[in-house]
Amino acid sequence: MSIDQDVAIPDSKLARAVTEFVRDTETELLFNHSSRVYQFGALAGAHRGLNFDRELLYAGAMFHDVGLMPGHGSAEERFEVDGANAARDFLKTHGVPEADVYTVWTAIALHTTPGIPVHMHPVVALVTAGVEMDVLGLTYGEYTDAEREAVVSAFPRTPDFKEDIIQAFYDGIKHKPSTTFGNVKANVIADKEPGFRKGNFCSVIRASRWPGGTHAPGCGCGHHD
Repeated sequence: MSIDQDVAIPDSKLARAVTEFVRDTETELLFNHSSRVYQFGALAGAHRGLNFDRELLYAGAMFHDVGLMPGHGSAEERFEVDGANAARDFLKTHGVPEADVYTVWTAIALHTTPGIPVHMHPVVALVTAGVEMDVLGLTYGEYTDAEREAVVSAFPRTPDFKEDIIQAFYDGIKHKPSTTFGNVKANVIADKEPGFRKGNFCSVIRASRWPGGTHAPGCGCGHHD
């Protein structure tokens, strides 16, 4: 089975520019992953009967992991925000309207935030849908064998993709663990660094400068032994 033209990568000047930029920026692992995210996201849109702009979806899917790459990751922002900012700068230089730029920015910034994108703009929802399929396999059964095979044939998964993608995530965020607070990527660092202690939301509340509240030694606030 070939990929249906209704969900194929758009043949446009902008899409070709996105492809060239991301191919030159990302590893082959991430480039193929991002390409599959687009395809699975577009197929999800077709399955759900959504109207979506393929160019914007393609931009969101292809840039969603750019923040993991050296030269595009900041020291203090979540990698999702770094990728969103890179996409914003790129799209602005290509004359994309501000509203569309913001849609792509939002799609990338929220792609690791479960439960929210599905209720938002189709491009936002479908970038996350593609990620959840390719990385987590959450909707594996919603695609036919032929659809999955066509996508993977066009953009192959490495033989050990599950571990390879976890390593790629870790390599892109290990220098700024504090940015994973409240984020699924904290699990990646904990997996690679058994001694890593994830931030605790309740401990932040208890340790705030606001008066009131009690806590005991060992509560995890970090302000006493």
